[in-house]
Amino acid sequence: MWSFISKEHQRAIPRVQVEFYVNENTFKERLKLFFIKNQRSSLRIRLFNFSLKLLTCLLYIVRVLLDDPKETSECMGCQSPNSTAVPNEINWHVIFWVNRRVPVWAIQVIVALISFLEAMLLTYLSYKGNIWEQIFQISFILEMINTVPFIITIFWPPLRNIFIPVFLNCWLAKCALENMINDLHRAIQRTQSAMFNQVLILICTLLCLVFTGTCGIQHLERAGKNLSLFNSLYFCIVTFSTVGYGDVTPQIWPSQLLVVIMICVALVVLPLQFEELIYLWMERQKSGGNYSRHRAQTEKHVVLCVSSLKIDLLMDFLNEFYAHPRLQDYYVVILCPTEMDLQVRRVLQIPLWSQRVIYLQGSALKDQDLMRAKMDDAEACFILSSRNEVDRTAADHQTILRAWAVKDFAPNCPLYVQILKPENKFHVKFADHVVCEEEFKYAMLALNCVCPATSTLITLLVHTSRGQEGQQSPEQWQRMYGRCSGNEVYHIRLGDSKFFGEYDGKSFTYASFHAHKKYGVCLIGVKREDNKSILLNPGPRHIMAASDTCYYINITKEENSAFIFKQEEKHKRKGVVSGGIFDAPSRLPVHSIIASMGTVAMDLQNTDCRPSSSSASKLAPPTENGAASRRPSIAPVLEIADSTSILPCDLLSDQSEDETTQSDDEGIPLPEYVKGYPPNSPYIGSSPTLCHLLPQKASFCCLRLDKGCDHNSFEDAKAYGFKNKLIIVSAETAGNGLYNFIVPLRAYYRPRKELNPIVLLLDNPPDNHFLEAICCFPMVYFMAGTIDNLDNLLQCGIIYADNLVVVDKESTMSAEEDYMADAKTIVNVQTMFRLFPSLSIITELTHPSNMRFMQFRAKDCYSLALSKLEKKEREKGSNLAFMFRLPFAAGRVFSISMLDTLLYQSFVKDYMIPIARLLLGLDTTPGSGYLCAMKITEEDLWIRTYGRLFQKLCSSSAEIPIGIYRTESHMFSTSESQDICAQSQISINVEDCEDTKEVKDNWNPKSTHRNSTSSDQSEHPLLRKKSMQWARRLSRKGNKPTSKTERIGQQRLNLYRRSERQELSELVKNRMKHLGLPTTGYEDVANLTASDVMNRVNLGYLQDEMNDHQNTLSYVLINPPPDTRLELNDIVYLIRSDPLAHVPNESQAEKGSFTMKQDFGSETRDETQL
Repeated sequence: MWSFISKEHQRAIPRVQVEFYVNENTFKERLKLFFIKNQRSSLRIRLFNFSLKLLTCLLYIVRVLLDDPKETSECMGCQSPNSTAVPNEINWHVIFWVNRRVPVWAIQVIVALISFLEAMLLTYLSYKGNIWEQIFQISFILEMINTVPFIITIFWPPLRNIFIPVFLNCWLAKCALENMINDLHRAIQRTQSAMFNQVLILICTLLCLVFTGTCGIQHLERAGKNLSLFNSLYFCIVTFSTVGYGDVTPQIWPSQLLVVIMICVALVVLPLQFEELIYLWMERQKSGGNYSRHRAQTEKHVVLCVSSLKIDLLMDFLNEFYAHPRLQDYYVVILCPTEMDLQVRRVLQIPLWSQRVIYLQGSALKDQDLMRAKMDDAEACFILSSRNEVDRTAADHQTILRAWAVKDFAPNCPLYVQILKPENKFHVKFADHVVCEEEFKYAMLALNCVCPATSTLITLLVHTSRGQEGQQSPEQWQRMYGRCSGNEVYHIRLGDSKFFGEYDGKSFTYASFHAHKKYGVCLIGVKREDNKSILLNPGPRHIMAASDTCYYINITKEENSAFIFKQEEKHKRKGVVSGGIFDAPSRLPVHSIIASMGTVAMDLQNTDCRPSSSSASKLAPPTENGAASRRPSIAPVLEIADSTSILPCDLLSDQSEDETTQSDDEGIPLPEYVKGYPPNSPYIGSSPTLCHLLPQKASFCCLRLDKGCDHNSFEDAKAYGFKNKLIIVSAETAGNGLYNFIVPLRAYYRPRKELNPIVLLLDNPPDNHFLEAICCFPMVYFMAGTIDNLDNLLQCGIIYADNLVVVDKESTMSAEEDYMADAKTIVNVQTMFRLFPSLSIITELTHPSNMRFMQFRAKDCYSLALSKLEKKEREKGSNLAFMFRLPFAAGRVFSISMLDTLLYQSFVKDYMIPIARLLLGLDTTPGSGYLCAMKITEEDLWIRTYGRLFQKLCSSSAEIPIGIYRTESHMFSTSESQDICAQSQISINVEDCEDTKEVKDNWNPKSTHRNSTSSDQSEHPLLRKKSMQWARRLSRKGNKPTSKTERIGQQRLNLYRRSERQELSELVKNRMKHLGLPTTGYEDVANLTASDVMNRVNLGYLQDEMNDHQNTLSYVLINPPPDTRLELNDIVYLIRSDPLAHVPNESQAEKGSFTMKQDFGSETRDETQL
């Protein structure tokens, strides 16, 4: 019955095609978009206008050449004037009337009509409320003078021969050329020297002066000496060059008066042009200059306050700020106390920015400078901290004073403040939006350990993009990854929405699933009208109301979308539902995601999903009466929550059971933890989070990992006997922000069985204040040491660690040479990958551009191709040019500067900071969900598609998927020399391969199931087989008749390469023996399994040790289309509803349809007893 109803319901849903970016619906807005806003079409219009003006000047010259003043030229149909001429009297008749041929007149009339209509249309489109301002513009007056008389001659033929100063159109052509050049730079996104621009303007001014004087004198001299055009040109050149031969002179006073006027104009205009040309480079160095009060009142502007302006910071701000269409008309006023450096000066002289960005040298602490920047009229003020300062606390103090000064001067100006240290955040809590760098950084790095590539997911969400990156790439993963990166978070009121309006009175889960299925949008949160808090996935018990504000992920906002309902295809879907559209792999292009949303069909046969005991932790396919051969079904998403079939919180019941169960390995009971709020917060303003806590605080001496005390005698990680693998954090100091790394990993919704021990490897020992804050958390330890010290790494248990987080050190953030601040970190990380290849390292860099060195190989063709792709995307103006770098796509490298756009984007989307804090676990609003992840295993592949998984999660556990972290195999093309190098570095002799095989066969199979592996998880025998084939091939080559010297040389070379490969492992083992540590747990390079190799190669490492050209790469797909095929080992990002919002009773918990194990990014870890 359910199956029949669900199928009928599927057929009833109409197909919808969504078109984006059609927000300019009115006729005026469309014309404005075509003639003014759109850069390319505006460029064409200006080019056409420039051509028209040149044509009118050319027609004037033709008319002059065809005109003979000796012939009678008079008003058509009028009486001829008396030809008797009085001596020394000016013949005004030949001045006011000319002999205009009919073809020339017809062409001039047509051109005049076109110019007049274009001028009136542009005046109408650019009208801003003051009609007189438009009328009295010089360009408008000249246009009317040169077009209206021609139009009048159509209706009054006697005036066809009247003189019209068409040559004045040269000045209109000059203006059109200037505007055309500016539009050209904006359209092609190319930089051009401002000096070139000024030289061109000067040349055009000279030409216009000469042409105007030539034509004016020639016409006036019709009543005098009757000069030709050439003689008039000769006279103007001689006069303006101050030579003055005197052989050609005007004879009558009107032409003499015109010469005087032209000389006066030249004396005024030309010096100004030369002065601006000569002193152009000095203008930007001046500290003076006020932002115009008139412009501030008529145009919108924002103020950017910084202590020092770097080119990267400037470009990130400008690219993100102007990425929004409604901000194109805004001006940016930069208020900085220091002078501009050369790079910033060059950028601000580009026509693309010179018209919109104004640099003022001044201090935000001075009211005079704030008045110069017109802070009281600004739409917003952005106050940014200098993160490259050695003393970050002092940088925060400067930021706080700037914020106070701006608030005192302009109380109504919205403030957007960036703070580095969390303890300083409460000083600027009055600001409208505050982003604390260390809070976000540590929370994101912590989630990266349990939800892979969280940093990449958040970075892509807070960057503005249309998803055009990589669309010209020949590789499918780059096109799909680039398209999905265009998804952003938007909001709309439910009553005004077509996406969600039909779900008024339905549950949140029902609305989220059906909106995704029908329109391709992912509803992630909601806010009540009477509540200021945003709730992420409030669960199925939240009933949508018309006044709710919906937050959703999509390519663009709904206001820019058009809806096309395809009812005619309804009959086609009947066969699709019965046959199953998911039987064959999807070949739908990514760019047609939204257009095909209505084709998603799901079978609904049985709502009672009973998992078996052996697969209770999977998304097990349901069975009915033992009929395992029936096609699996998915329960429908109910309009109103049914508490008997939905388990919003299976987590709490699991945890309650954990308290009484024994461990599986040795029957040792799990340690007693309690749930509560941390009693000591290291700083004011931290959001309280319910966490796993120790029943009693640990003594400070017990927190030291490498030294025993009176309470325990453990001196290394092995002695503690941890059940799960470690998470090691390498930082310079134990700052208060490090507290935000611990809290998400000890949150109450993390299962106790999956809590990883946390070891803080600190350069400087922490103070008691910090220890007091962390002593209440279980399994949190610290140790003094650095990552460039091998002994420190071994003592802190790096061979038992699953993740190593390398935090950027404050002392290295500033370097004498730009971009060298990351040199030490990059080299140390490379060394650790060589020493500990199975370790997952998450690195924070100061400069995002340095991420290319995380996998640098000089002869790698694929890395070279990615570098070229990045350059192409940057030339196209992409804000995410670095997104295709493999370490970033895999979530293994991160820079806090990538999150600067979060503050900039909050100017348009004021909800982005609260949503990011909820996703990262920095805030825990009651009733709001949290971010987690689950892994797709072989038992889950029956679901087949992302759309069916969406329905499965919504109907069973009320969880909302928002994306996929995918790892896939990839054939990297390398050069022949690299092939030989890779072959020679794997295994040369067959005996060595067999010895290695024995070690690999004894390896625990669980260790091969890792997050970053491909779908072929058990292919390491194939890799060994190919290695042996290479060895045999090389052996056959060695068996060829060669000299004894060559054979010995080859053997020595092979021995040298093997020794180089094993030298690292021997070094580590010797240090472990010296420290008294057992070497049984260490994995050297020679004993790596193929799974471990493929787990590392997506980061660009170990490709020298073992490489079969079959590498893996990982990337994030945000809100993929419903027909996206699920693949083995996909990590699905989920927003799970708050477990404490609606805690079910025991009877309801026992009625769960199935139990689903959520893998918080920790993969299927091998639970090794250390």
